[in-house]
Amino acid sequence: MSGGPGRARSAALVTGCAVLGMVGVGSLLGLSVLGAVGREQEAEPVGLVTGLRSGVVPPEYVRWIERAGDLCAEVSAPLVAAQIEAESGWNPTAVSPASAEGLSQFMPGTWDTWGVDAAGKDGSPEPDGVADPFTPGDAIMTQARYDCWLADKVGRLDIGGDVTRLMLAAYNAGPGAVQQYGGVPPYPETQGYVTRIIAATTKYTGAEPAGTGGGADGEDGSAFGDRVVANARKWLGTPYSWGGGGPEGPGRGFAQGAGTVGFDCSSLVQNAVYHATGGGLILPRVSQLQVTSGEAVSRDDLRPGDVIGFALNGSYDHIGIYIGGRQFIHAPKTGDVVKISSLDEPYYAGKPQKVRRFG
Repeated sequence: MSGGPGRARSAALVTGCAVLGMVGVGSLLGLSVLGAVGREQEAEPVGLVTGLRSGVVPPEYVRWIERAGDLCAEVSAPLVAAQIEAESGWNPTAVSPASAEGLSQFMPGTWDTWGVDAAGKDGSPEPDGVADPFTPGDAIMTQARYDCWLADKVGRLDIGGDVTRLMLAAYNAGPGAVQQYGGVPPYPETQGYVTRIIAATTKYTGAEPAGTGGGADGEDGSAFGDRVVANARKWLGTPYSWGGGGPEGPGRGFAQGAGTVGFDCSSLVQNAVYHATGGGLILPRVSQLQVTSGEAVSRDDLRPGDVIGFALNGSYDHIGIYIGGRQFIHAPKTGDVVKISSLDEPYYAGKPQKVRRFG
């Protein structure tokens, strides 16, 4: 393949978004939440299952992309499509200067180990007896098979971080490099590869109209909700920055966040909704106001893309985005990164919650 905390004036501790009682409302832009550091339980990031925007995929490849996205939780159909775009630009006959071949740019030695006979050279969905990197169905299913193996391998390294980003880094630079550096290796090509693919997943996400099951575990989803999720998903692993970030992307915060470029919980939500609407909607900057915007939704009617506010310390001082399967994506606290957690974790499950829907 290619390239082959601290304390605040109120004596609270730092976690996620703004607190209305701390300062005047006019001073809230850029403020983050105060809450309880150290009480939050860690959750292993998990994969994201979203709908494929099939209209932007060459039609002859849609069936294979969708099949590939069903192989494991960490590898979604939009991710497979974005990876192919980065690898070969959808050219099934591509050969790189390093001799990587086909849509998914496998080196011959790697293909010899992992190649899958899934399709016929003529596009038939039936195997033809030959695993060929230049046969699109073979290449796509081999890519997903190898991605799933890599996701499992890097997950077992127990080095933290987002498994999807680590998996992509391993695809590009090899799992040994990920293990050696304890994360995405400091190679410009690999870092650019990972960032480019995560960002491009938004292009391939969200084809289904409302009610067609864009979420996980059979939950109904919508094209808009999928876009919200995808726009948040691409920031997984981004540092938490107290007061940092906004519609334009990660930004340097202040106080505890002054030395960090990233997001706090409310700026992550603001960014995801802003970009899901094509710049048509800018939510209030703080979580206490975000939970008064949009449409109120029952917790029994959660759909991917809905925004969930949590009253962790008396006010709705934390917020995240539901992604399906009882999981949500959020920027938790100083010293942490944008990550995926479970609504069933005791720390969150026992807190008052509000759900809002936009779009």
